[in-house]
Amino acid sequence: MKITYYGHSAFMVELGGKKLLFDPFITPNPLAQEASISADDLNPDYILLSHGHADHVSDAVSIAQRTGAKVVAIYEVAEWLQKQGIENTHPMNIGGKWNFGEFTVHCTTAVHSSALPDGSYGGNPMGFVISSNDGTFYFAGDTALTMDMKLIPMLYPKLDFALLPIGDNFTMSYEHAIIASDFIECNTIVGIHFDTFGFITIDHKEAKAAFEAKGKNLFIPKAGMSFSIQKG
Repeated sequence: MKITYYGHSAFMVELGGKKLLFDPFITPNPLAQEASISADDLNPDYILLSHGHADHVSDAVSIAQRTGAKVVAIYEVAEWLQKQGIENTHPMNIGGKWNFGEFTVHCTTAVHSSALPDGSYGGNPMGFVISSNDGTFYFAGDTALTMDMKLIPMLYPKLDFALLPIGDNFTMSYEHAIIASDFIECNTIVGIHFDTFGFITIDHKEAKAAFEAKGKNLFIPKAGMSFSIQKG
């Protein structure tokens, strides 16, 4: 699986011959701007939205309009997108799954808040487990540490990696992400939702050392970086 990181919680995963774009916060994203990343250059087949906050959906409408990508989101966000003229949506909700052919999306609990950029109700936030022949990964979305994470290894295929927020303040910290990695039984973690704003700036060396002390690997990507993780 090839992963390209765009800063904050925005990234693309290529699997099964498809491109899955998660939480496209590109144009207003200072990390993406520093890396000269343009939303106009992204051509996903699918867009998956964890919740409705502007720092996760800001470019979703423009990219979906340009590419025709199918947008997967919780029901309320999907309904809001329909009102923005995006017809190719797939509404889901927590606990549900759907097989899109090359991959299956499983919707998981996230403990956070959610509202759309215009103040509309955004339903509940959620995360995703994506399973395919190329591998399985967990994108936690914006969330606190929650005991529901213990259900993930019970319900879904073994994870090859997980993307967890580590910036603290608005989500769990990297210290809590270590506990989360225990809950989900995955030692290969990609950090997200950090350094975009002053409230979520972290010490990279301290975060990596904390994971290493527990025998785990924390990868802290830079915006614009691509890397691959193979199925275990």
